[in-house]
Amino acid sequence: MAILSIEHLSKEFYIHNAQKRIRSCQDITLRLQEGEFIGIVGLSGAGKSTILKCIHRTYLATTGSIVYDSLAFGPIDLTQATEREILYLRRNEIGYVSQFLHVMPRTTAKEHVMNALLELGTDSAEAEARAEEMLRYFRLPENLWSLYPNTFSGGERLRLNLAHTMVKQPRLMLLDEPTASLDNKTKVLVKDMLMQLKEKGKSMVGIFHDLEFMDGLCDKVFNISEGTLQ
Repeated sequence: MAILSIEHLSKEFYIHNAQKRIRSCQDITLRLQEGEFIGIVGLSGAGKSTILKCIHRTYLATTGSIVYDSLAFGPIDLTQATEREILYLRRNEIGYVSQFLHVMPRTTAKEHVMNALLELGTDSAEAEARAEEMLRYFRLPENLWSLYPNTFSGGERLRLNLAHTMVKQPRLMLLDEPTASLDNKTKVLVKDMLMQLKEKGKSMVGIFHDLEFMDGLCDKVFNISEGTLQ
């Protein structure tokens, strides 16, 4: 059964000062089955991240539909969902790993991971224990846990992003270059964790430049060129 059905998705951006429309992705149609991992590859600027951001509703699609089979709402078109519904799904069902870190001010690294669980109603002691376990797994040094992440390196920030999303084990995970600034040892940890989540029936869509990383992980791979899936 499809957990995600995208039909004829397109996204355009309007540059007001240049009075120009830019097409990012065009007529994207794909289906993600429950427990499946779809990979999307392509050159920089081809529209890969735009697809993920439309699913996450960071961007609002220009045309098309994105139907997610939610546990809470049943089949719901994410292009038409209310802000309250989107916020609920992001908190409870859909996870997003970005290359860029967004943390509430005055929030330490450990608090950031804990908050992902506290939002779900997890007991504070359990949230702390699971957050520490995930931070150790991704080899974020313990002396950084009490610091604000704006001082972290790119690789440390990405590892914190991974810990924050994966500690919740979301039903649908969106991965935007999850290994972009990681060393090879950490890439192995990420791949092992994704394989574990896949074995638990989690569904994932990821965009990658590292084709070797995708080997044995993705069930289907699509190439995007000039905004169109090949």
